[in-house]
Amino acid sequence: MIIYVGCWPILAFVAGKLIPAIGSGDLVNVSKIIISTLVIFLIQKIAQFGQDIYVAKPALEISEVMRQRLFSNIQKIKINFINNISAGDITYRLTEDADRVSEVIYKSFQDTLPCVLQLLAVIIYMFYLDWSLTLSTLVLAPIIIISVNTFGKRVLKASEKSQETTSDLASLIGESINGISTIRAFAAEKWIKGRFNKRLKNNKQAKYKTLKLLAFQHPVVGFVEAFGILAILALGTLRINQGLLTSEEFSSFFAAILMLIDPISHISTNFNDYKQAEASLNRLKKINLEPTEQEEINLKNISNIEGKIEFKKVSFEYKKNNQVLKDINLEISKGQVIAFVGSSGAGKSTMMGLILKFITPNTGKIYIDDKEIRSISSLDIRTNIALVQQQPFLFSGRIIEVIKMGRNFSKEEVIKSAKIANAHNFIQKLPNKYETKISERGTNFSGGQIQRIAIARAILGNPSILLLDEATSALDAESEAEVQKGLNQAMNNRTVIIIAHRLSTTQGADKIVVFDKGKIIDSGKHIDLFNKNGIYKELCEKQLIKII
Repeated sequence: MIIYVGCWPILAFVAGKLIPAIGSGDLVNVSKIIISTLVIFLIQKIAQFGQDIYVAKPALEISEVMRQRLFSNIQKIKINFINNISAGDITYRLTEDADRVSEVIYKSFQDTLPCVLQLLAVIIYMFYLDWSLTLSTLVLAPIIIISVNTFGKRVLKASEKSQETTSDLASLIGESINGISTIRAFAAEKWIKGRFNKRLKNNKQAKYKTLKLLAFQHPVVGFVEAFGILAILALGTLRINQGLLTSEEFSSFFAAILMLIDPISHISTNFNDYKQAEASLNRLKKINLEPTEQEEINLKNISNIEGKIEFKKVSFEYKKNNQVLKDINLEISKGQVIAFVGSSGAGKSTMMGLILKFITPNTGKIYIDDKEIRSISSLDIRTNIALVQQQPFLFSGRIIEVIKMGRNFSKEEVIKSAKIANAHNFIQKLPNKYETKISERGTNFSGGQIQRIAIARAILGNPSILLLDEATSALDAESEAEVQKGLNQAMNNRTVIIIAHRLSTTQGADKIVVFDKGKIIDSGKHIDLFNKNGIYKELCEKQLIKII
């Protein structure tokens, strides 16, 4: 960079020699100067290549580390907060926003810093030639700086708005792809296109505002530069007439002035890019402001959980003064099958979130194997507890990889869990068996097959506690029977907690716990609760369920 920058004053000096030589028609002298200029240019460009190459790798490494840290932080953000951020928005931040920041980091060292050094080197040379003329020239500098800074602030605001609209657009695109079958089922293509066009228009308008500001800045700064050059020509002519400057020195001085235009233009453009990157960086920083899962100090290491769970006076609220659970007292013995029932919003899913340590109670305590849950690491809890959801999410990839999900298990262990989950037989019938690839969102498998693979994934590693969140409610009768068979096998010798809206799946439970408005209002076996003529009986009668 020093070599690259140092060549500019030398080129200005050589230009001062070249112009008079051309005017005198001295071909030999002109040829010598041209050859020496080419040599200087060659040295400068080789140095520039080295400068750009040496800067590129660390700039990309900064981008890589930044993305790694942000992605790692996303894995730690509390579940209830991460659910409030759209997937499209997060994707945009980790791709487009991160790229923009990385590009500006690269430009700062590859372009902006050399331009600043070039300005300093050339201005020092200009002072050497004629300090008074140089001071007259620098009068224009504050005007350029003020105009660039003013535009920069406005560009920052416009860029933030533009990036927000792009993020909104990305979110809608993600939603429309994931919900394509729903859109077509409701013949809502026109509606979704209308929403897309509206957001597209907002995005276009926001981007246009940014581009308009940038477009207006260039002629303003360009006019100031042109005015300055013409003024310097006039002042230079005056200095030559007064005998204070030779024509050769003024030629060098004027060449130096021309060498200032390009770096000023670059700095101006890069400053606008910097402001746009600042907006991106602010969006990336917001991810780090989201609350993350915090662990207690001196956590107990538990390699094997037996399966006893106890809630003591537990209350929880997602928002202040809006309690989801109120004073919950519940004891679940090792190996028991417990069913949580109640209307939507009664607090059933929140109970599971507390057991998995996705969230922590505002008051009260939860114990697993008589150890307070806060004192057990999240890793130990989640290693020993398996979750099967109503609509499980499967990552794309080979079936064996999907079931392992990054865990260190052998193929034999995978096959064993697949057999328990009643998935092995249909997997064996596939062309590539366990090497068969599951596409994104599992579109090449039926709902029942996906659910059984999810059960195999859950019980791999023999967890002592199994959480079933409406695991069969989204399936047809035939698929439900296959999945239920897998579940029944998976439930053996485990503590099982079932969330169910379809009460036909809960009647064999050791204990049914009835929730209403965040409270446990009753518990017992199916027949006992049915005979009490309470909420449970009302729920059963709505689903045409009688005593078995």
